[in-house]
Amino acid sequence: MKIVFLDAKTIGDDLDLSSFDRLGEVVKYGFSTEEEAAERAKDADVLVINKVPINEKSIGDADHLKLVCVLATGTDNLDKEYLDKRGIAWRNVAGYSTETVAQHTFALLFYLLEKMNYYDTYVKSERYMNDVLFTHFANVFHELNEKVWGIVGMGTIGRRVAEIARLFGCRVIYYSTSGKNNQQDYEQVDWDTLLTESDIVSVHAPLNENTLDLVNAKAFAKMKKTAIFINVGRGPIVVEQDLYEALEKGEIQAAGLDVLRKEPMSKDNPLSKIKDSDKLVVTPHIAWASVEARTRLIKTIEGQVKEFFNL
Repeated sequence: MKIVFLDAKTIGDDLDLSSFDRLGEVVKYGFSTEEEAAERAKDADVLVINKVPINEKSIGDADHLKLVCVLATGTDNLDKEYLDKRGIAWRNVAGYSTETVAQHTFALLFYLLEKMNYYDTYVKSERYMNDVLFTHFANVFHELNEKVWGIVGMGTIGRRVAEIARLFGCRVIYYSTSGKNNQQDYEQVDWDTLLTESDIVSVHAPLNENTLDLVNAKAFAKMKKTAIFINVGRGPIVVEQDLYEALEKGEIQAAGLDVLRKEPMSKDNPLSKIKDSDKLVVTPHIAWASVEARTRLIKTIEGQVKEFFNL
């Protein structure tokens, strides 16, 4: 059996993939274009991919291909109709990053809520050495306790964030983007109510026809001026020009993002103009990427290959 990783660098260079060697011949490519994939997949029995498009163009000549394993939960890059037509199975991985994405959600929130950038800069600029008080009160912050946390997308990650937010004393409300999600442990509200009542709004939803451009100028205008907005879902859920204007106009207090419409960040992204880290913090799509989460991801893929081939 031949196992080909088409974009192995998308999960980092620090993971040990040697266990796959016991399953067959393993070939690893750091990155592959659609055209390169067509050549590299030709004699593969298993493809392990992350972002590479899998369709007739990229695997049309892969006569031995039996299984495609996606190093992610999302599968928009798979032409499932073509795979079904060819009788090629596919697998994705769900739930591997729940803890780390929830953790990163709170990292973004607390960085902004407690004005960490301001206070860190204050101390490192040596202004604290010359202060007359032991406590510096110039940039006030508030407790998370008793705040309203509005969650957009109450899936596995959304529920974990809700659980932790409750431990901090928050009242949790949520909006179901599909209209089908009913979580009895939490209060479901309509979109306008979530926007107007929430002190924190965090997005944990998938990208689909219900969520594309959901968070736009109208949404920001309805939020509290003191609201903090967090997006660890998908970039295109947010209209970035509208978020830029909302932050510049003071329609909301701050935003923390781990996902963007175009990744890596493009030079024409309006958010790149905001240099004030008290107002905006953007991390480079790392919420999922703890060592533990990536290790779980690889172990799951290995298990899927073993199960499929009865190894």
